[in-house]
Formats: sequence, structure tokens, C-alpha cells
Amino acid sequence: MSPAQKLPISVCIIAQNAASQIVALIESVSFADEILVVDSDSTDNTQTLATAMGAKVVSQTWLGFGKQKQFAVTAAKHDWVLCLDVDERVTPKLAASIRRAFDAHTHQAYRFRRRNRFFGRWLSYGEGYPDWSLRLFNRQAASWSNDPVHEAVITTVSVGGLDGDLLHESAEDVATYLQKQNRYSSLHAEALFAQGVRAGYAKLFLSPLARFIKFYFLRRGFLDGGPGFAHVVIGCFAAFAKYAKLIELTNTQQREK
Repeated sequence: MSPAQKLPISVCIIAQNAASQIVALIESVSFADEILVVDSDSTDNTQTLATAMGAKVVSQTWLGFGKQKQFAVTAAKHDWVLCLDVDERVTPKLAASIRRAFDAHTHQAYRFRRRNRFFGRWLSYGEGYPDWSLRLFNRQAASWSNDPVHEAVITTVSVGGLDGDLLHESAEDVATYLQKQNRYSSLHAEALFAQGVRAGYAKLFLSPLARFIKFYFLRRGFLDGGPGFAHVVIGCFAAFAKYAKLIELTNTQQREK
């Protein structure tokens, strides 16, 4: 396929108040035939900017991460979809790899490395990289889970790997990042509780400890210096907060009985 031709895929983006990020994201996926932005009640000019960039904009009240992304996949023009968040960018190398994958027709789903930026540094180890993410797939062979947070693509087909990175601006500032982690830990705890999962105080201690050992030592997060240490520690605290909130939900339920 000629590099000048648009690929027959739909880039599916979920957005809310993303005016500061949406233009750069759309510019990075100019190779796609359709760019679909599913906006959930933005109060800034996200929709206006996306439309000006040639994207199709659909409004949908927030359903939770998994359901919102699946809504976008269902609304897409093409069966092949590339699902992205507003704080992500496709590198030219990844774009070229996606184009080669379409020429080869080897798999129905693909994953690639995501590189996280934290404290102004692109991380190369720990949780920050390679952070493999399955985002490109044929919707006839895969779909998003219904999880309100920590959603994942579900498929039974073989998954190929692509060269090139997906760049992820982890946070605009530390306060925003901490707020996001606090919100996600609440959603995850509520989801686990609804599934009947319960946790004791041992889990509260062991889960963050195991996470730190895995990402800081085994995955060599220490090689990313101070930003790597901060990124891993915040991830460990998010694990601690998740199980603390799950224990609180369990205790509340027991008191109400």
C-alpha cells in the first residue's frame, strides 16, 4: 500500500476536556481513513478542535472506561480500529509498522510498546517501559472488557507485535497524576468488591511490596533515576489504596448486616 494512501482503519479516541491534547494526537494518526472522537460532556473546545482537524465527533455520556471504548469501537466506520487515549501519540516508526502490518495481513490483533513520560523524562524501565498495549485489532475478532477501570482488549486470536512506540504523557503535573490514581484506585476497589473479591491486611502489605520489587528491581526501574523511583512508588501506593478501599467496603458491608 502506498505511503500516501490512508489506511482503512478507524482511530477511536475517548475524550473529555482534552483541548490541550487532542490536536497533537490527531496529527500523529493522519495515516488513518477515519478518526472518531467520542466526547463525554466536554466543557472546553475539544469538540471544535477535533472537528477542525477532520475528526468525526460523537457525544456520549460517560459509561466507564471499558464500555466507553467499546461504544467507540461499535460506532467506528471500519472493522479495523486503533484505540487511543487523548494523552497518547503515535510515533512515525509505529505508524510505519502499522502500515506494514496491513500489507502483511498476518494477525487480527496487534500490541506495541507504550513509553510513559514522568517528571519530564521518558522512562525506559520499570512500569514506564515497555508497557505492552493491545490497541490495534479487528473488531470482529476482539472487543473491550466492561471494566470501569483497568479495561483490556479481550480476544482469542493470536496477537502480533509491532515495532515503534506509543508515547504516553503520564500526567500534566504530579497533582493531576495523584488525583487520577486516587480515582482509579476507588473504581478498581468498587469493581473488585462487586465481583465478590475480598482482601485482608496481608494483601494490603504484600501487594505494594511485591509491586515495588517487581518494577524497581526486577524490571530495573532504578535505572530511570528519580523519575523512575517516583513512578514506581506512586504505583505501589495506588495498589495500597485499592486494597485499603476494598477492606473499607468489606467492613462497611459487615457492619450493615
